Amino acid sequence: MSLFRTLSKRYFSTTKPFLKHTNTLPSLTLLSRFSSTTDSTAPVRYAALGPTKPHEKPRVVVLGTGWAGCRFMKGLDSKIYDIVCVSPRNHMVFTPLLASTCVGTLEFRSVAEPVAKIQPAISNEPGSFFFLANCTGINADKHEVQCETVTEGTQTLEPWKFTVSYDKLVIALGAQPTTFGIHGVYEHAIFLREVYHAQEIRRKLLLNLMMSEVPGISEEEKKRLLHCVIVGGGPTGVEFSGELSDFIMRDVRQRYAHVKDYIHVTLIEANEILSSFDVRLRQYATNQLTKSGVRLVRGIVKDVEEKKIILNDGTEVPYGLLVWSTGVGPSPIIHSLDLPKSPGGRIGIDEWLRVPSVQDIFSIGDCCGFVESTGKPTLPALAQVAERQGKYLAGLLNKVGKANGGHANSMKDMDLGGQFVYKHLGSMATVGSYKALVDLRQNKEAKGLSLAGFMSWIVWRSAYLTRVISWRNRFYVAINWATTFVFGRDISRI
Repeated sequence: MSLFRTLSKRYFSTTKPFLKHTNTLPSLTLLSRFSSTTDSTAPVRYAALGPTKPHEKPRVVVLGTGWAGCRFMKGLDSKIYDIVCVSPRNHMVFTPLLASTCVGTLEFRSVAEPVAKIQPAISNEPGSFFFLANCTGINADKHEVQCETVTEGTQTLEPWKFTVSYDKLVIALGAQPTTFGIHGVYEHAIFLREVYHAQEIRRKLLLNLMMSEVPGISEEEKKRLLHCVIVGGGPTGVEFSGELSDFIMRDVRQRYAHVKDYIHVTLIEANEILSSFDVRLRQYATNQLTKSGVRLVRGIVKDVEEKKIILNDGTEVPYGLLVWSTGVGPSPIIHSLDLPKSPGGRIGIDEWLRVPSVQDIFSIGDCCGFVESTGKPTLPALAQVAERQGKYLAGLLNKVGKANGGHANSMKDMDLGGQFVYKHLGSMATVGSYKALVDLRQNKEAKGLSLAGFMSWIVWRSAYLTRVISWRNRFYVAINWATTFVFGRDISRI
């Protein structure tokens, strides 16, 4: 025993100098970046990611993991910058295919791309991080972002507030669904913008199908349970209507023969469906949806109750599933930020996507719009706009970083080069039954190629398959499509 103690003393006496003088241990380097507000006797809880030092890489903080934020992170050079992403979700959603997951055409993981796959630096670089949190405020003078962690359920940790210092801040917080202040929308309708929305729609739809077969359910209640109502005739509403009618015709009527005559789909739109498309394509979509069994109603929703909606003419429409898809608008956090605003309440930006009158803040995606002084119109809330802005800004900040302008307040007089210019590449939408619309005009007044039918459906699928970010998800989507074609859609309620 005495020999063991002697050897132990000699071992620790020789290793102490090594531990004292070594500064390259990854864990020590990582923890030194955080500042703590607790005393030495309490458990360590880090409350801030402090400012970068002159010898360190400048830090870019990205708020959001939508099309804009993820395309920006993908293009940003991690050799120049440390990248910190703050978002309530750790994945990007490929929204054009989200409607297909509601009815089982695609699996949910096929449309979700992990952020760590898009920008690996946040997983393996010592100064780059992903924080599952919401932005609650921005202090532009101190170059700080206030955050609060996202927790779910009753058995999880309490939300923890912390701050993140930035050299450059990119706000890509997206937008929220527009309800026009209509009572009952948030309580009773389901939106279609996130994977969990699609999961909720699928569970509700399949539950209603199974409940309608229970003995004792009245005819009137069966009709209500199996009445699916979509409010909003934009691309999302039309595509979901087409997918749903396809699901009913090809799968539900075979496997739920007892209630096949009760299930119906109604699409409610205040004006015309697909208003941004060519008039011939709108007419084709109307005819195709009607042929597929979708009832088109022109009206304005006045009130939403638990089992019915009321239109402005007093018509009551019972429903079992209500999906709300009437466009998007600025979220409460965007309204609360003390930053310049564009017409419509979005964050104001100039021609280089900078937020005017503040240093080192940029904004991209649905949450921003050009300020009036630029003379440019607000761009539509489309994935291709957000993606193009993210790509442009990544190139711009890479150029700034190479010119030693990456640190805070170091790019005041820099030449930023060409301004951001958006050119619309066209629009596409599927209407079910292997039919789709392709409108390649740059705007509503311009002339251009417009296609409809089966070949347009081939173009639609091919285009979206190539736009899926990773080869992994492209493989998933292709296999899901092939499986659905051969075996039909899965109707298990999981």
